[in-house]
Amino acid sequence: MSRALVHLLGVLWVCWWLASTGEAQTEYLRYKDPKQPVATRIKDLMSRMTLEEKIGQMVQIDRSVANDKVMKTSFIGSVLSGGGSEPLPKATAEDWVNMINEFQKGALESRLGIPMIYGIDAVHGHNNVYNATIFPHNVGLGCTRDPDLAERIGAATALEVRATGIPYVFAPCIAVCRDPRWGRCYESYSEDAKIVQEMTAIIPGLQGSIPANSRKGFPYVGGKTKVAACAKHFVGDGGTAKGINENNTLIDWHGLLSIHMPAYSDSIIKGVSTVMVSYSSWNGVKMHANRDLVTGFLKNTLKFKGFVISDWQGIDRITSPMDSNYTYSVQASIEAGVDMVMVPYKYDEFIQDLTLLVKSNIIPMERIDDAVERILLVKFTMGLFENPLADTSLVNELGSQEHRDLAREAVRKTLVLLKNGKNESTPLLPLPKKVPKILVAGSHADNLGYQCGGWTIKWQGFSGNSDTRGTTILGAIKSAVDPSTEVVFRDNPDNEFVKSNNFEYAVVVVGEPPYAETAGDSTTLTMTESGPNVINNVCGTVRCVVVIISGRPIVIEPYVSTIDALVAAWLPGTEGQGVTDVLFGDYGFTGKLARTWFKSVDQLPMNVGDPHYDPLYPFGFGLTTESVKDLVARSTSAATGVRASIFTIMLTLFIALYLTGMQN
Repeated sequence: MSRALVHLLGVLWVCWWLASTGEAQTEYLRYKDPKQPVATRIKDLMSRMTLEEKIGQMVQIDRSVANDKVMKTSFIGSVLSGGGSEPLPKATAEDWVNMINEFQKGALESRLGIPMIYGIDAVHGHNNVYNATIFPHNVGLGCTRDPDLAERIGAATALEVRATGIPYVFAPCIAVCRDPRWGRCYESYSEDAKIVQEMTAIIPGLQGSIPANSRKGFPYVGGKTKVAACAKHFVGDGGTAKGINENNTLIDWHGLLSIHMPAYSDSIIKGVSTVMVSYSSWNGVKMHANRDLVTGFLKNTLKFKGFVISDWQGIDRITSPMDSNYTYSVQASIEAGVDMVMVPYKYDEFIQDLTLLVKSNIIPMERIDDAVERILLVKFTMGLFENPLADTSLVNELGSQEHRDLAREAVRKTLVLLKNGKNESTPLLPLPKKVPKILVAGSHADNLGYQCGGWTIKWQGFSGNSDTRGTTILGAIKSAVDPSTEVVFRDNPDNEFVKSNNFEYAVVVVGEPPYAETAGDSTTLTMTESGPNVINNVCGTVRCVVVIISGRPIVIEPYVSTIDALVAAWLPGTEGQGVTDVLFGDYGFTGKLARTWFKSVDQLPMNVGDPHYDPLYPFGFGLTTESVKDLVARSTSAATGVRASIFTIMLTLFIALYLTGMQN
C-alpha cells in the first residue's frame, strides 16, 4: 500500500511539475504571441530585458562591422547599409537576402530572440542596388505637384526594397531647401512648405495607408510588401546659412514652425514610423542635442510615438571638433530624445559609455525604457517578430518593367520647359522625329551616372553607364526618332564640325556632375566645364534645345539668348525615355518650377515672397505644350469645323437664292 502511495505521489508531482513548466513556457512566449495586444507584448518583453539587452536595441551598426556573433552577443537592434555599402559589387536581390538573413539569424539566437531591423537609404528608388529602378530625385518630383504620383513611387520603392529583404528605409527627405547652394537641395521637393507637405503622400506609398481608427502619432506598416519610413532631417536642415551643409539655421520660432515643421506634422498624421535628426543646428543648438525640439515638440507636442534615429555619426558631431568628447555626445543625444543611434562602427564604445551613464544615474532608466519601447513598437507593428527572415518571393519586383514605366511617367511630369523658340511664333518643340540628320551633344547625353545624380549605387553617385541598368538620353533619342534619321553624337563638338554637317537641329545635354551632401555645396552653381563651350559652339550654329541635368537651378542666364529651347530635366534617373517622350511630343510639357531659378548667385538666398525677388524664372513658371497626337486631333477638329461652317454658309446662300427666285 505504501509503495502504491509513493508511486501515486510521484506521478502527481511529475504532473504538477509539467503543468507548472508549461505555464512558465506559455508566459515566456507571451511577447512572441501575435494574438496578444502590442502593448502587452512590449510590456512582457521589457520586463525580461537586462540593461545590456536594452542598450543593444538602441544601436545601429553598418553591415561592414556586423556578423552573426556580434548580433547575438551585443544584442544589436539594427543594421544598415550606408551609401554604397553592399554585399558585393552588382549584388543580386538574392545576395542581399542571404546577407541580411545571416545577420538576422544571429539576432534570433540571442537570449530573447529579438529580431534586428535592417535599414537603407532609398531616396529615389532602391538606389544602392544594382538593377533597381532609379526614380527622379525629389527636386524634380516637386515640379509635378502630383501627390498621387509620389504615393505610387513609394509603393514601387517599397516592393523593390522588400525584394532584397530590407524592411526599413531612410526616406523621405522632407527638407524645405531655401538656398540652392546647399549640396542636398536635390533631396528637397521644394522651397515651398506646402508642396513638401503634399508630397508626404509618399509615406502611405512606402508604409501603406493607416487604418481609419488609428491613433495619431502611432507608427504603421501594412505588411510584407511595405516598409517602415523615416521622415528626415528634423528640423531646419534646408535652411542653413548660405546653404552650407550641417550648418546653423538662423530663424525665429514662427519661421521654423511655418516653413520647416509642417511636413513633419503631416508625416506623423500619416503614421510615419521613424524620424531622423538633422546634423544642423537651430540658432546655435545642435539638433542632435536639442531636447526642447526632439522630446518637447516632436514627441510631446506632435505626439510622435515611433522612434527617433540619429544620422550617420550624428552624435559625434555634437562636439567641435567632431568626436572630441564621445561620452558627452552619447549623454547629450540620449537625453535630447534620440532613441536609436546610427553609430555606425564603434558600437563597443557607445555601449560602454551609455551603460556607464545609466549605472552612474546620469541618464535615468526611464529614458532608456522610453527609447526601447518605441523601437519595439515599430518592430511589433510591422510584424518583424512574426516574419523576421526574408525570402526571395519578391525578387522579380527589382527593376521590373512596371516600375520602370512608372519612373518614365515620373520623368515626363518633372520636366519644366523654360523656353520654346527665340520668339513665340517659332517654337522648336516638339521636335520632328523624321529628319535627315541631328546632333546630340554634351557631357550628360550618354552618361547614366550623371543622369541619376548622387545617392545612386555609391554615396556620391557614379560616372558612365556600367554601374547599373538604364537608358541614357542619347539611347532614348536613338529609339525615339525615325529609323531613317541619322543621329550623330559628339561630347564636345567644335564649331567647324557643327557648321559642316548640315544638322536639322541639335539636342544639347549638359549640367552638374553627381554629388552628395557636403561635396555638393557650391558657391558658384555652374555647370561642368565643357557645358558653356558646347552651348556656344552648337547653339550659335544650329537650332538647339538645351536639356539641363542638375540637382538645382544653376547659372544659365548668360546662354539663354543663344538657346532656342531650354528644358530643366533635374536628375531624372534611369529612364531616359521619359525625356524624349516629351521632347518629341508623345506627351506635352506640364511641369512647373518648385524652386526659384535665379539670375545670379549674388541674389541668393532668394525665395518666392522675398522683398528682393527678381528671378530669371519665377517659382511656378513652366511653359506647356500639347502632344503631337492632341495637336493633330485639334487640327482635325478645327478643319472639320471649318468644312462644316463652309457647308452651312453655302446651304444658306442656296436657300436664299432659291427663295428669291420663287418671289420673282
